[in-house]
Amino acid sequence: MAEAYIYDAVRSPRGKGRKDGSLHEVTAARLSAQILNAVKTRNGLEGHAVEDVIWGNATQVMEQGGCLARTAVLASDLDERIPGLSINRFCASGLEAVNLAANQISGGAGEGYIAGGVEMMGRVPMGSDGAAIAVDPSIAMKSYFVPQGISADIIATEYGFSRDDADQLAVASQQRAKAAWDDKRFENSIIAIKDQNGLPILDHDEYMRPGSDMQSMGALNPAFQAMGEVMPGFDKVALMKYPHLEKINHIHHAGNSSGIVDGSAAVLIGSKEFGEQFGLKPRAKFRATAKIGLDPTIMLTGPVPVTQHIMKQSGMSISDIDLFEVNEAFASVVLRFMQAFDVDADKVNVNGGSIAMGHPLGATGAIILGTLLDEMERTDKEVGMATLCVASGMGAATIIERV
Repeated sequence: MAEAYIYDAVRSPRGKGRKDGSLHEVTAARLSAQILNAVKTRNGLEGHAVEDVIWGNATQVMEQGGCLARTAVLASDLDERIPGLSINRFCASGLEAVNLAANQISGGAGEGYIAGGVEMMGRVPMGSDGAAIAVDPSIAMKSYFVPQGISADIIATEYGFSRDDADQLAVASQQRAKAAWDDKRFENSIIAIKDQNGLPILDHDEYMRPGSDMQSMGALNPAFQAMGEVMPGFDKVALMKYPHLEKINHIHHAGNSSGIVDGSAAVLIGSKEFGEQFGLKPRAKFRATAKIGLDPTIMLTGPVPVTQHIMKQSGMSISDIDLFEVNEAFASVVLRFMQAFDVDADKVNVNGGSIAMGHPLGATGAIILGTLLDEMERTDKEVGMATLCVASGMGAATIIERV
């Protein structure tokens, strides 16, 4: 099988996913086009340079519907002969797009791909697609459906994580993100976003709250307690599934959960011959990719079994991994990962994560893979792994090795 290499990784800054967010005036297609243009310009891609653009997006309705990937290609400066494929694996859509592209190359289906994703959460709200698992009673009852925040609290209850544990991780995420920005660690990958007049509108992650501390975290009320205990009473659903838990401990709130933001990211992936054609130097190669399904109620423990799966599949062990990016969907997700594998916190999300900078669903997987690669190069590390939990009970992971 052919080796698949990463030649470049870029991303937009993450804007607040609301009407006063800096990216709110930009559509998903236009934001994607700016990111695709950056990949084209930075790497001198001319003509029918890549086989396909594979684009992740979690809420594929309204302006994010209709094969957004192809729309983004046509809105960009890429050659119109390049097609587009939109995919949805919820929170892991961006990473799954990358994994699919890498595996296409390994299988001989083309020499080069651009893969990544986008989510404009301030323009197309999460859940606006009316997912059947949440709204169809026959499926929701069978799967013991609860919202993700309840799932995060189930993890905390099941594995013994306290409110202080979650808040400490959240404060660390904010501090690490600020340090990373202060040290210009994202400089190689960030693409400043411009308005239709060519004027810059955002060049930094604007969701960050670097002044957060344990006191400010402690002042926040649990975000999912009411929906769990009162109406519609999702705690009862959870306890039907897990009767050994006497009560769900609601520890998550806005400060220790991922932020709602707008953003996009792309990774340029190709074979050795692709790099030679365009005079590009590979930055890393793919060692392994994996995905799994799991219990849809607790839902967010995916990084643990998918890591076990990818280690077995690749013949590697946790000790072989120098750095980890574990998406901070909720604090308990990362806490459980570190607990399960006894991983030192100094190896996980060293530049902060989605709690501090936000989680643009369809783009996050590509964002954290690019962040991982930048940090591996900055600190001269060899092997890294990115992984995400996924709604409805799935997980995805990727292992890369520097070249």
